[in-house]
Amino acid sequence: MPGNKPSNKHLGKPARQLLFLEALRQNRAPPSTPQEHLTNQPSDMADASQGATMDRILQEISAVGRRLEGMDSRMISLTEETKSMRLDIAGFQSRVTTLEQRLTMVETQATLAADRDQELLYLHSKVIDLEDRSRRDNVRFLGFPEEIEGADAQSFLKNILSQLTGLIFDPPLEFQRANRLSPKCREGANHPGPIIACFLRPTQACQLLQKARMQGPFRMNDLQIQMTADFSNETSECIKAFLALRPRQ
Repeated sequence: MPGNKPSNKHLGKPARQLLFLEALRQNRAPPSTPQEHLTNQPSDMADASQGATMDRILQEISAVGRRLEGMDSRMISLTEETKSMRLDIAGFQSRVTTLEQRLTMVETQATLAADRDQELLYLHSKVIDLEDRSRRDNVRFLGFPEEIEGADAQSFLKNILSQLTGLIFDPPLEFQRANRLSPKCREGANHPGPIIACFLRPTQACQLLQKARMQGPFRMNDLQIQMTADFSNETSECIKAFLALRPRQ
C-alpha cells in the first residue's frame, strides 16, 4: 500500500548497504549468521587447549627451575665439603710425611742398634774366650771342707794330690797360685767353696784332669773329691746344658 513503510527485503542493494553502515555508526555489530557461529567454536576450543598446554609447560618449567635451585644449593654444599676434605687430606699427607720420616729414623736407629748388638755379642764371645784361655792352667778341687788347707793351700795340695790320685809327679808339683774361692763368689753359701790352683806346668794339670775323667770322684775318708777344669761361668753353663741334653748310656 502506498501509505506503508517498505521492508528491508524489498530494498535494493544500495539501501541494504546504507542500513549496514548506519548500524556500524550506532556501534551495533552485524548479526552473525549460524555458519559463522559454528566456524568460530573450534577456534575458541583450540585457543583454550593451547592456553592449558602453555600453563602446564610453565608449571613444569617452574618445577624444573626449583629443582635446579635445589641442585645449585647442593652443589655449593658439595663444593664446601670438597674443600674441607682437601684440607683434611693435606693435613693427613703432612702427618704421613712426618711419620715416614720418624719411621726412617727409627729403622736407622734399629739397624745401628742391631749392628751394636752383634758387635757386643762378638766382643762378649772374645772376652769369654780370653777368660777361658787365661784359666786353661787352672784346676778346681771340689769337696774339701772349709779351712782344711790351713794357711798354705799350695803345700796342702802338694801333699794330698799324690795320695788321692796315686800319681807320681816328676818333677814335683808346683803352683803359680792356689786359694779357696771366697764366699762372695760362690753360687751356694751352704757348700764349701772350691780350691782353685794354677799349675806352673800345664802338663801336670792335664795329667790330673785326665786321671779324674777316667777314675771319677776320688775318695778321702768319707769325702768325695772332684777335679774339673776352671772354665768361665758362661762356658760352664754351656757344658752343663750339653751334658743334660746328651742321652745317658
